[in-house]
Amino acid sequence: MTIDDRLAELGLTLPAAAAPVAAYVPAVEEGGLLYLSGQLPFSNGALMEGRLGENRDIPFGQDAARACALMILAQVKKTVGSLDRVKRIVKLGVFVNSAGSFTDQPKVADGASTLMADVFGEAGRHARAAVGVPTLPLGAAVEIDAVIALKDA
Repeated sequence: MTIDDRLAELGLTLPAAAAPVAAYVPAVEEGGLLYLSGQLPFSNGALMEGRLGENRDIPFGQDAARACALMILAQVKKTVGSLDRVKRIVKLGVFVNSAGSFTDQPKVADGASTLMADVFGEAGRHARAAVGVPTLPLGAAVEIDAVIALKDA
């Protein structure tokens, strides 16, 4: 089964890979690793905005993290041509737009982590950081960057 088949089985559709919003590239491949710039969450073409613990709850944050993970996969596919080149999801860096008293960043990040495991199985299990920040670009609720090991082309 290909990863595209697995996505279809899970009922998941990748969004169009988003263009950078500033002076950087979305992905850099070096030494068998693919480094993905931070990806923002979109739902039906609209940015998922807000601050967790202020005007957004954990389920919204998990959905935003999941949307970021789908965007990461879209960027991988655009960059290397096929998700079947993914050897392992190595690490996710999850940034959660958080009110000062909000401490459930790991629960929010699980939205992305669960998706990666669902799609890639054991190869989707990864190291992770889940960090609360006072603001994110464009008011996004979540931003996620990634390091992904690739199979040889």
